[in-house]
Amino acid sequence: MTQILVAYGTTEGHTGTIAAFVADVLRGQGHEVTVADVETLETVPETCGAVILAGSVHVGKHDAQVVDFAAANLEALTSRSSAFVSVSLALVGDTAEAQKYVQDFEAASGWSPEQVSLVAGALLYTQYGFAKRQLMRGIAASKRGTLSTDTSQDHVYTDWDAVRRFAEGFAAQVAAAA
Repeated sequence: MTQILVAYGTTEGHTGTIAAFVADVLRGQGHEVTVADVETLETVPETCGAVILAGSVHVGKHDAQVVDFAAANLEALTSRSSAFVSVSLALVGDTAEAQKYVQDFEAASGWSPEQVSLVAGALLYTQYGFAKRQLMRGIAASKRGTLSTDTSQDHVYTDWDAVRRFAEGFAAQVAAAA
């Protein structure tokens, strides 16, 4: 059994939900898991044998706190099994754009993760104020793909089965390395 850190940065909460889901899958595979928001976590604990870092994309960039956390913990991330989960609505219709966000993250943080999982995010219209709801509706309408502009409900595009497969694969990799 390996102690795994699932660290994340989130703006609207959905990346935190994804991190919790990943942690549950890892626990189901027999690992001890700590989930922490990078807003309250400075370093990767020495006791962690593996790390998954998750970050969402807003306005074309990953959360600055996630980039800073990766840069500040570069040695810890490269010295143990690690993976990056990039949460982006670009994945709904423009995979190349979602991959570019990861390349930009790697350049900004200096970290090239062993594994990367691209995960589609969510449009949480009912949680937005009026101005943000209209802004996000306009962005959704302008993007390639099938993002909904129906602001009367939330739209989650996350492929939970794919997230489960990623987490199970990471758990297997960690177990094999132990």
